[in-house]
Amino acid sequence: MSVAFTKEESAETASETLLPDRPISPHPNFVTEAGLQALQTQLQEAREAYEAAQAIEDVNEKRRQSAVPLRDARYLAERLRTAQVIPNSEATDTVAFGSTVTFSRADGRVQTYRIVGEDEADPKAGSISFVAPVAKSLMGKAVGDVIGSGAQEIEILSIG
Repeated sequence: MSVAFTKEESAETASETLLPDRPISPHPNFVTEAGLQALQTQLQEAREAYEAAQAIEDVNEKRRQSAVPLRDARYLAERLRTAQVIPNSEATDTVAFGSTVTFSRADGRVQTYRIVGEDEADPKAGSISFVAPVAKSLMGKAVGDVIGSGAQEIEILSIG
C-alpha cells in the first residue's frame, strides 16, 4: 500500500469525523430539576462513549467512533453551564414553566403536556418545550381560557 494512499484515506476519514457543533438555542436555557439530571446523565454517557472510542487501536475507526460523543459532550457541557433550573410551580391557577396542562382542541382532541426546557421536550412522552408555539400561547393562562380561534382554538381544561 502506498504512503500517499494511506495519507489520503486518513485525510478523508478526518474530514468525515470533524462534525459541526450541535446548534445552541438562542432562548434562555430553562430546565426542570429532572431536565438538569438528564443533561448530567447524557454528558456522562457521552464521555464514557468517547473514552471507549479512545481505546480503539485503528486510528481511522477511533476518529469515527469518537466524533459523535465528542460533539455531544461539547454541546451538553455548554447546556449544563448555561442551565437555569426553574423550580416546579406550586400554583395551579395559571400555566407556568413546569406546569402540566390539559386542553381540548377545536377538533375534539384532548391533549396533556408538561411545559419543560428545550433539551427535555419529548411530545410523544407528553412534554413540550416552553418555546413551542402551543406552550407560548398557554403561558399565563387559566383554566377555562380559550386561546386562538377557529380550527386553532384550544381551551384549557386543567393545570397541574
